[in-house]
Amino acid sequence: MSSFNRRFILLGLPAGLAACGFAPAYAPGGAAHNLKGAVLVEAPNSRPGYLLTRHIEERLGRGERQVYGLGYSIILTEEAVAISRANVNTRYNLLGKVTYALRDLRSNAVVLSGQADSFTSYSASGTTVATQAAQRDAEARLMVILADQILNRLTAEAGKLPA
Repeated sequence: MSSFNRRFILLGLPAGLAACGFAPAYAPGGAAHNLKGAVLVEAPNSRPGYLLTRHIEERLGRGERQVYGLGYSIILTEEAVAISRANVNTRYNLLGKVTYALRDLRSNAVVLSGQADSFTSYSASGTTVATQAAQRDAEARLMVILADQILNRLTAEAGKLPA
């Protein structure tokens, strides 16, 4: 592709996006703007719950307005996926499932519910300390993935939520 064509595409892209009605979801007037500072996430009772809550609050704020409450339940399971010749597990998949419900705090009615699930892996071939660090890192990565799935669903459904 010639440099002229690349410049044309790069210069025309913002204008094309503006013409199609593209707007940032959390910007004023955006589809999910009403969620900023309005979702009070359930207090965590575990490290995975803390990681999930932290990521959601980083994106939506701490829920000062308390319009919606987000409750969740986390299930994590591990499965060995690689075994060495010496019959030692060297790699694990960490599977996670979060069932969540968004509740209108004024009426206490559930306005949105769903489930997010995914997995990540970690190596267990190093020392005990390295394996524990890899496991904790995998858990943190998984909670970000699951929180992003929840946030994507909330953003997609934000226009349908009661104001």
